[in-house]
Amino acid sequence: QVQLVESGGGLVQAGGSLRLSCAASGRTFSSYTMSWFRQAPTKEREFVAATRWAGGSTYSADSVKGRFTISRDSAKNTVYLQMNSLKPEDTAVYYCATGLVGLRVGVRSEYAYWGQGTQVTVSS
Repeated sequence: QVQLVESGGGLVQAGGSLRLSCAASGRTFSSYTMSWFRQAPTKEREFVAATRWAGGSTYSADSVKGRFTISRDSAKNTVYLQMNSLKPEDTAVYYCATGLVGLRVGVRSEYAYWGQGTQVTVSS
């Protein structure tokens, strides 16, 4: 049974930083892609960033490039999202997701497992 547990969300002022963590368990993730999505009120869930567990390739949405960085700690089976220069429009529930290594990173339906989400609120 795969489990993804996010943590690190909270309230921060615009321009501040947060680091989200996603602890994965239940299998070996060497053949998987780990990603972050977010969903703001009344909006669809959108892709934020991804990393291929094998090889470490990373991808990010244009809206967060240069501000957010995804990384992983293989020994801890944990993926991180470092968020800098936060803006009020980054306010959302952030979800960790995982699926097979070859999936299309921005396509929600290709992810098999999701975490419960962690709230990030950026005040102006």
